[in-house]
Amino acid sequence: MSDLIPGLGAGTEMVILFFLLMALRVPVAFSLGLSAIYAMWQIGFGLDLAGDLISAGVTKFSLLAIPFFILAGTLMGTLGIAERMIRFFRVLIGSTPGGMGVVGTVVCLFWGAVSGSGPASVAAIGPMIVKGMEEDGYSRAYAAGLVCTGAALSIVIPPSIGLVIYGVIAETSISQLFIAAIIPGLFMGLMMLATLPFARREGPAGSPALDALSPAPHAGLPYGTRLWLAFRQAFWGLVTPLVILGGIYSGIFTPTEAALVATVYALGVGAFVYRTLSFRGLYEALADAAASSAVVMLVVAYAGLFGWVVTVEDLVGTYSEALLGLSGNEWVILLVIMLVLLVAGMFMDAITVMFISLPIFLPVMREMGWDPVWFGVVVMVNLAIGLFTPPVGINLYVAANVTRLSIERIARGAVPFLLASLLGLAVIASLPSLSLTLVEVLR
Repeated sequence: MSDLIPGLGAGTEMVILFFLLMALRVPVAFSLGLSAIYAMWQIGFGLDLAGDLISAGVTKFSLLAIPFFILAGTLMGTLGIAERMIRFFRVLIGSTPGGMGVVGTVVCLFWGAVSGSGPASVAAIGPMIVKGMEEDGYSRAYAAGLVCTGAALSIVIPPSIGLVIYGVIAETSISQLFIAAIIPGLFMGLMMLATLPFARREGPAGSPALDALSPAPHAGLPYGTRLWLAFRQAFWGLVTPLVILGGIYSGIFTPTEAALVATVYALGVGAFVYRTLSFRGLYEALADAAASSAVVMLVVAYAGLFGWVVTVEDLVGTYSEALLGLSGNEWVILLVIMLVLLVAGMFMDAITVMFISLPIFLPVMREMGWDPVWFGVVVMVNLAIGLFTPPVGINLYVAANVTRLSIERIARGAVPFLLASLLGLAVIASLPSLSLTLVEVLR
């Protein structure tokens, strides 16, 4: 059979073809599938094997967490749980320096413990946060940049779909990954807050917009009363992370089962507490979650083909040896891995990047003696930054859709957060104890 590029193996040709298809704007899943099928044809394996490989790639129990966490996050937004949480945090900390900037950061971090998906978080809470920040004097572009950044941390803050995928690929405890990501996720949130004093404000701090979501009859009441009323309304949403994470860490249910618990919990709160559940709202939530889940699972399915070729052609051994040959210094190798992840994250979604790169990076991780849990957190922070890094960070596109701003304006608004996040990434990578201390305490 003739080679696409003479002198190169089928595996390397597959990688080149994948990036060529991506450059031609072929959807990621089909770029993976077509390039893998081409390589299988070149190798000489029957294409009837493709169906078995696709089936094996998606029939993993732990992957059930993905559609249910997406559905839980969608329901939280549809049923008004997100709005009540934002209202509570606006009353709680809206009058502090930074105003809605602080509120937006805290809500994004909190929502990350509910949604687990960066783009879904932008869509669910972005419009409310951007509107409040704009009324509080922040530029619309800066507010959109904050939402893009905070929502990206949804794949770091547990429960995280990204960590579930990493745990499956690396065969690492998903529960330990969730625990390890808590402190780094909060630290990245602090780095976001550090940018607020440098934001240009176009209006006075503490504008009336801070109470925009508060019930009108309570607007003139004392702070303590308003806080209590907002807390009482938001209570069932605020305890969601405790239900999910508490159940996982106490051993009541697994991370996969937690996704189903979160979905049932959201339905119960919407139906019996807030009474906001309707057949139309449920249908829309199911449709949105199904569409989002289908995109993710299609990538996972075709990534199974891609990964099989990587294994058969021994690309793992070839590329990991090349990476190890760059330097004997583990920090240099880690820096190269992080740069690769950051650049890849600019052009591809986090799940695709992991399926392509982790088979190469994990052997290097083992050779270097790095902790797989710490490495998973570093990988996830890298990929989170990629979600809001130009030119094609997916959060930027979702934010452009909900704010009606151009990608270029939102990208400029995200620059301060990008710089702060890169600094935070450097700290997390250089201090493994930041990720592993809590794991050791709870182990």
